[in-house]
Amino acid sequence: MRLLVFGSTGQVARELRQLAPEARFLGRAEADLEDPAACAAAITAFRPEMVINAAAFTAVDLAEDDPARTHRMNAEAPAAMARAAVALGAGFVHISSDYVFDGAGVAPHQPGDPVAPLNVYGASKAAGEAGVRAAGGAHIILRTSWVFSARPPNFVTTMLRLSQDRPDLLVVEDQIGGPTPARALAEALLQIARALRADPGTSGTYHFAGAPDVSWADFAREILRQAGRVTQVHGIGSDDYPVAARRPLNSRLDCTRTEAVFGIKRPDWRAALGTVLRELEEAT
Repeated sequence: MRLLVFGSTGQVARELRQLAPEARFLGRAEADLEDPAACAAAITAFRPEMVINAAAFTAVDLAEDDPARTHRMNAEAPAAMARAAVALGAGFVHISSDYVFDGAGVAPHQPGDPVAPLNVYGASKAAGEAGVRAAGGAHIILRTSWVFSARPPNFVTTMLRLSQDRPDLLVVEDQIGGPTPARALAEALLQIARALRADPGTSGTYHFAGAPDVSWADFAREILRQAGRVTQVHGIGSDDYPVAARRPLNSRLDCTRTEAVFGIKRPDWRAALGTVLRELEEAT
């Protein structure tokens, strides 16, 4: 399968590079998300059979200060990519986010639930989804949450850094979601891309996140426990940790459709965390 991947240095793109070294990877120098036409042109020039978009503007709080740029990178660029893929008869797999939801209630969000983003980043991802769908053709939108790996920055590496010289950490405990190992997400993307190539009828929106669902505070506690750190984690409410962008309280994602269609189960993030911590230790 002639595969083109947007993204080169991000957590998921780096894992994809290890798993599919034969693919063509495009970083910002080759295809800047701020130039949607250039992204489309890159697809036309390479003539892939499948495209995976693993690139995005993910600085959630910074997005609040520049909604136009965020929309261009997370909405206009994926839509342009999808249209270019359709013109070639190529499949298109696009990573989206739990932040397209408002986080109401406690039930896991279904792929078909209405979107209602709380912040600029979430709105840009929802608009990107709409653009991909409007392009038509064979496509998969894969929503995920709380991605982590041994490649900083992410929540795991941040907790480890902060715990080096702090006896106590305050971490939000009223936001619940599924931490997702970047390696497992990359594996799922490749499996889904192959399935989409074989059967365009699998097109649609799916969810993929780690299990079990957990709060940020309990995620932090498990990180520090496995790392052998003595730092204590104290849970606080979202209102006690002010940030520029509102976050959804409920980021649970129902992933049953992904398992039913592609045979991909939710990965246990606790086991993956152990692997990530070993990778980090070996790198020091």
